[in-house]
Amino acid sequence: MSGRQSKRVWRRYALLGLTSLLLAACSEQTLPLNSLDPKGPIAERIDGLFWPVFWIAVIVFFLVQGALLAAILIFRDRNVEGQKEPKQIHGNAVLEVVWTAIPTLILAGIAVPTISAVFDLADCPTGAFEVDIVGHQWWFEYSYPDYDITTANVLVIPTETEVCANMTSDDVLHNFWIPNLNGKRYLVPGSNTELRLNADEPGEYWGQCAEFCGLSHAKMRARVIALDQSDFDLWVEEQQEVPEPPAEGTPEWEGLQVFQQAGCTGCHVLAGVNEPSRQDVTVVAPNLTHFASRSVFAGATLPSGFDPTQEEREAALASWLADPPSIKPGSFMPDLGLTADQIDALIAYLESLE
Repeated sequence: MSGRQSKRVWRRYALLGLTSLLLAACSEQTLPLNSLDPKGPIAERIDGLFWPVFWIAVIVFFLVQGALLAAILIFRDRNVEGQKEPKQIHGNAVLEVVWTAIPTLILAGIAVPTISAVFDLADCPTGAFEVDIVGHQWWFEYSYPDYDITTANVLVIPTETEVCANMTSDDVLHNFWIPNLNGKRYLVPGSNTELRLNADEPGEYWGQCAEFCGLSHAKMRARVIALDQSDFDLWVEEQQEVPEPPAEGTPEWEGLQVFQQAGCTGCHVLAGVNEPSRQDVTVVAPNLTHFASRSVFAGATLPSGFDPTQEEREAALASWLADPPSIKPGSFMPDLGLTADQIDALIAYLESLE
């Protein structure tokens, strides 16, 4: 292959790769994190700042590039004999004042509403609905202090309600980000930060840890489910119930035996099975009391997709129980060496925990 043919081939590959990248960027199924689609008043406030700044930047870009092209074309060296040197403007006080004043006015116009929004959105208002969020490697823990509820991976909130998330980290620096509802906020070990959330309508909003926190940082995701007040009250009632123990001899009962004998109780808390107080135990794994009521598990990464079937959910759970570190590198949940029958029994039990 000649050098010219080789260049053509590489150009085609480069064009194909660029096209694939652009098409992937247009797929909502693969990119659910969208900060340009606000679903609440807080996100709308941020969105209202973004677009004016964006269009100002677009206008400035084209003006500057247009001026640059004009200077290149008009004042280029045409190699003409006797061509005069362009008039120099160095030291022109009027021009220097103008092109200093214009950026200053633009930045001031942007800074005033931006600073106002930063201060308005920084602190939670009095009387907000409170939720505690703790970041772990690599999952988020959610607690509702007014209801004595602890869960993981899926944060459930009422719609049209000011929610105040009191956040900290149990290990390293994390960052909680639900782009449809608000911007990013750090979870800092030994410190507390606050994040306001407010959803206009019922729905499921995806999130992500936005600060590198170790091997499985990319697999530390989050979901927020917003429910109407009546549905949220029903959810609270269900979460406060203790699951009934399974009948002896059933697959669910066999799964409970696996749960207790395989060492799961050493890390996971399950109401009615093992309930150490928060003062006596370091939380290292999600509370599984109502595991089946949550749409995702394993740091909100499984099952993949927006609307998985029960078969897909159970297949994902089987893969996770068979070898957690292969799915989430660095996982603190080890490969317990469970047999296929033990995994089936454990799935039957976990999926009964509504």
